Amino acid sequence: MNTPTSGPADPSLAPSVPAHSPDALRAGDPHGHHSDQEHHVLPVRTYLIIFGILMVLLFLTVAVAFINLGPFNIVVAMSVAIVKATLVVLFFMHVKYSSRLTQVYVVGGLLWVAIMFSFTFADYVTREWTPNSRGWNDDVIRRTAERSGLPND
Repeated sequence: MNTPTSGPADPSLAPSVPAHSPDALRAGDPHGHHSDQEHHVLPVRTYLIIFGILMVLLFLTVAVAFINLGPFNIVVAMSVAIVKATLVVLFFMHVKYSSRLTQVYVVGGLLWVAIMFSFTFADYVTREWTPNSRGWNDDVIRRTAERSGLPND
């Protein structure tokens, strides 16, 4: 005779903590799943401080855009942009409190972007080093045809 049961027939397959028990809810997961990673929750005050710093840096960026620093305009603008991006990645994207593996991936991604930028800048800087092609014109085509013995149309 089959009777409905509330759990698995084998007691070793039963979960150690029921999914909706107070222990599972206190662990921070309403579904009772346990993970190896700890979730770091920042206080709202920290987010507001970082937001304030980002706003100050935004005003600094706008102010510096109206000041002629010569070749240092780009240096200042990029420095401020790097600081802002670092704050966003560390705090708003929670990389500061993430696992080492996540941090390694972030650094790897930044290194890859740096490599791509270096190739782009190397191409841009060295463009004047090679002569520009004259392209195809009738004179080059005629001389090539004469040398190779092809009929000249």
